[in-house]
Amino acid sequence: MIVIGVTGGWATGKSTVAQMFQELGAVVLDADTIAHEVIEPKRPAWRRIVEVFGEGVLNEDQTIDRKRLADSIFSDARLRQKLEAIVHPPVWKKIKQQLQRLRRLRRVPAVVLDVPLLVEVGAESEVDVLVVVKASPAVQRLRLKQSRGWSDEELKRRLAAQMDLTAKVALADYVVENSSGRKATQTQVKQIWNQRVRAIRR
Repeated sequence: MIVIGVTGGWATGKSTVAQMFQELGAVVLDADTIAHEVIEPKRPAWRRIVEVFGEGVLNEDQTIDRKRLADSIFSDARLRQKLEAIVHPPVWKKIKQQLQRLRRLRRVPAVVLDVPLLVEVGAESEVDVLVVVKASPAVQRLRLKQSRGWSDEELKRRLAAQMDLTAKVALADYVVENSSGRKATQTQVKQIWNQRVRAIRR
C-alpha cells in the first residue's frame, strides 16, 4: 500500500486531486473531515478549544462555529498556533489508526492523505509520495472570491497565513498544475498513479 500525501494552498484544488486518485482506486483520508470529528461537542479537543477561546465560539447547539473561530485565528498568529496545537495531534492520531487498519486489509493499493497543512506540521515523512497541487495566484483569488465571497483584504490575510506555495513545491515528489481545467489535471494525476501505484503493483 502506497501512501500519497496531497497538499497545496488555498483553492488550488487539493480535494479535487484527491477525488481523482479515489476514482482510480485509492482510499482518501480527509484531514478536514477528521478535524470536524475531533472537535464534536464534549470531546477533549472541543473542551480545550472552549477553554482557550471561550464560549463565544459556540453555536446554540454547542458545536464550534468554525467561521467565528477562523475569524479570530487568522488575525492572530499566536491564536492560530494554539488552535493547531489542540487539533492536529488528535487528527494525526486518527489518521495513523486508519492507516494501520487499511494496511491490515492488504487489498488497498493506495491511500491518499488530503491534508492542507501536511508540510507545515512536518508530516511529509508519513507519506511515500508527496503531491503538491498548485494554481496561479490569479486563479486562487478568483476561486476564493467565487466560493467564499472573501474581500481582497480577507484574501490577503488568509493567503499570508499559509506557508508559501513555492516552498511546498520545492519539497514535492510531484507537482500538479491545476489552473487549466479538469482534463489537464486528470492527465497529471493518472501519470502519477501509473508511475507510483500501477507500476509497483505489476
